[in-house]
Order: sequence, then C-alpha cells, then structure tokens
Amino acid sequence: MYLLPHTLAVSCLLVAAQQAAAAPNAAPQPVPRSIPLVRRARPNRNSLDWLRGQKAHLESKYGSRSAQEKRASGLNLLTNQNADSSFYGSIAVGTPAISFDVILDTGSSDLWLAASDGLSANSSDDIPTFDANSSSTFNDLNTNFEISYGSGAARGTLGQDVVQMAGFEVSSQAFGRCVVTQVSTGLLTSPVSGLMGLAFQSIASSGATPFWEALSDNGALDQPLMAFQLTRFVDVAEAQENEPGGTFNLGAVNTSLFTGDIDYQDIPGGKGTYWIQEMTGLTVNGNSVSLPSGSGSYAAIDTGTTLVGGPPDIIDAFYAQVSGSQALTGDNEGYYTYPCDTDVNVTMRFGDSTISWPISNADFLLTQVSRSTCVGGFFALSTAGTSAPPWIVGDTFLKNVYSVFRATPPSVGFAALSDAATAMNGKTGAAPSPTIGEVAATVTGSTAGTGSDRNSGTNGAVSLFDTPSGTWAALLLSGLSLFL
Repeated sequence: MYLLPHTLAVSCLLVAAQQAAAAPNAAPQPVPRSIPLVRRARPNRNSLDWLRGQKAHLESKYGSRSAQEKRASGLNLLTNQNADSSFYGSIAVGTPAISFDVILDTGSSDLWLAASDGLSANSSDDIPTFDANSSSTFNDLNTNFEISYGSGAARGTLGQDVVQMAGFEVSSQAFGRCVVTQVSTGLLTSPVSGLMGLAFQSIASSGATPFWEALSDNGALDQPLMAFQLTRFVDVAEAQENEPGGTFNLGAVNTSLFTGDIDYQDIPGGKGTYWIQEMTGLTVNGNSVSLPSGSGSYAAIDTGTTLVGGPPDIIDAFYAQVSGSQALTGDNEGYYTYPCDTDVNVTMRFGDSTISWPISNADFLLTQVSRSTCVGGFFALSTAGTSAPPWIVGDTFLKNVYSVFRATPPSVGFAALSDAATAMNGKTGAAPSPTIGEVAATVTGSTAGTGSDRNSGTNGAVSLFDTPSGTWAALLLSGLSLFL
C-alpha cells in the first residue's frame, strides 16, 4: 500500500460485533462459506519514507516504545504497507445490504467503515462509504464515546445496524458518529472502505465481540474456525493494482488449498487475546537463532501486517547470520540492509511442533533501496510496556503456509500449501468484486463491553468509554484526516 502524498479526509465507521444472544430459528445447518481476497495496490518500496511509514505503523498498532519514539502522530491505523500490501475481502452492511471491501486483520478486533457524511469535498480517492440514511435498520443510540490516539481523539455517538459476510449475518450492531483531530496517512485506498478485526473480543477497543466470534459463540459455524490462503505478487513486475489475493474461509477449511495435516498449536494459557503462538525455533541460512522460552517468544499471528517484527536483540542476532547485513539508523532504525544477490533462507517453528516452516526469499526481500542493497522483511520492534507480545508475525510468513485460526480449543494451525494454491502466485487476472450473497445463518448480538486499552501506557493507546448496552459496536469517524 503506497503512502499517499496528499491529504484525504474521510469518516470511518468502526464496527465491532457483540456477543450473540440466540442461535438461528430452526434454520438449516449452515454450510462453510468462502470469499475471495484481493491484493492491495503494489507499493513503491524503493523509498526510505516508505520504510519509515512501515515502522511507524507497527509501533503505533502494537504500542511499541522505540528508543527514538518521537512521532506520536496517529499512525496506528496504517496496516500492511510491505511486500504484498493488504489483503481484503467484502462484507455487506445495512438494509438493503450494501457491499464494502475491508481489510481482514487477525491482529485487531474491531470492524470499521468509512461513512458518507464525513467525506471531505476535496477527496479524490473515491472511497466507497456507508450512508446511515440509506439503511432502514440503522438506529442512532446517541451514546457518547471517545477513542484516544497519540495525535488526537475521536468523539461521537453509537448506533446500530446489520452486517453480513461469507453467507453469515449478525444483526443489531452499534456504531457512532465522531470527529478525529489527527490520524495517519495511507489508511484507506479505494476500493477499500475499512477494516474487519478478526482477533478476540478481549482486545477490542470498543469492548464488542468480533463478527466471527459472535457466530462461533452461537454455534452458527460448521467448525469454529477461519482460514487464509494468501497469494504472492511481490516479485511480479507486471502485477496490476488489484490482483486475485487468495481465499478466506469461515466455518471450514478448504482442503484443495493445502496438503497433509494441519499442524495445530494451542494458544498459550488457552485464552484468546491476539492469536498467540510461542516461537520455539528460528533459523537463517541453516543457523539457529537463540530464543527465550515462554512469553519472551510469544508471537501474534497477524494477517493485517506484512512484516515480521521481533525483539531488537534477537533481530540483531538474526541479521548477524546474513553476510553483509547492516543496521539502518535514524528514522529507519530497526531495519537491516543486506546485499540483494544474497539468498536469505529462513524457517520458523511454533509451540511443540516438529515442523519448521520456510519463508520464501522473495517474501523476505522487503524492498530494494539501491542497485545492490535490499532491506529485509524482519524488523526490530519493542513492545515492552504494552499488552502486545514480543513478536508480530505477518504476511511475510503467512504467504508461505495455509493458516487456520481455531476458536475451540483456541489455537493456530499451519499446513503446507497445495500445488493448486501455489499456482495462484503471480497469476495475474481480474480481481473479484464485492458481492451480496444469500445468508445461511443469522445471529442476534447482545450487550457491548466497556472496551479495552490494548496499548496501555503508550502514546498509541486506544481507549473507549461510555459504550452502551447493545449488540454491535461501531464507530463513525467524521473528518478522518489521512496525511503523509
């Protein structure tokens, strides 16, 4: 995702699913549904400004406290601006249902959309927006809330409506109208209208239950899980702005996209927050990198981030195994360069598994900054003093596996991609359009929580207050300023 060199003002609808109160009325057993994913526009990675944006995004999203932290400017909403940019699917909101493209993010738990009455007159990006006046089921709850960022705040009121995705529906959602003083650039690029968080309710800024969790809690899914297969276009020069991005499955896995067994590893402690895994093995060019045991090696498995971020001392030891590598300094501290003609072979292992999963050299190469110098996809990130784990494992890794996120028992599973899946890599074609299909199962939401501060104690903290009892929580951000 390329950082836009101009200001874009939008309004955003932050939606988060609440706990469902009842299962469908004598409905037939729901069938697993799939939706296609679309790869975001290929970014221009040959820029130190782009690298700085990536660093700021991860630091703000997970509340990092960098030694050089000096820009608490609301960059916490930037996602996936590396390698293959973002991957997004579609949802439908309101009555009649209107479809929207949203980034699918297992590293957060709130759902938000751009709103029509907050779009500035000088915006030229043609962001599709949600119009509350066009939905007969929209209900304004007139309840105040506030979301605070390092650079400003968003204030407004909550309302309710309906959300559909992949053949499922959760009714009665809450969302609010508010004003944002300042946030980060590159948050939305047409046709994307927002983001759907797919982690657990316990880290939802709104305190609301995510869409997938409401369905799972009510037994609406055939299996309490969701799965991703992501394509690779980072090494395809002729890749278009939008390319087929893979498949997201809700309620079942797609057996045609992987081979062998799915290697599930339980979330440590058995309680879902982020989709946590303990990293128990890391090698580079055949050499092992020493890792601490226990929580010191916990990793959030995050489809909403392309980088792999880790503790600075371990990342330094990692690059010590790469001949010719050098640490960048200043605003780009945390990144490392290495000779572009050097293949970097990386494997990662999680939990009690005996399987070490390889990362393609094409995915490790984050960006080329000169004829002979490249930047690696592993990045030094300090999450000390926050609720986030030490490691953030994004699409640099996830494009190399079939990934499954299972609610019961809480666990993450990986499997080897099938030939059918890998054949999609680099295969250009028309990107799928957002659609509205039939609903196989419907659940009704229940009360919302008071919200959590998942970045407690940091300038990137996100908090929510005065959340009403209701079913879904959403936040309509009017005047959201996107800038570089």
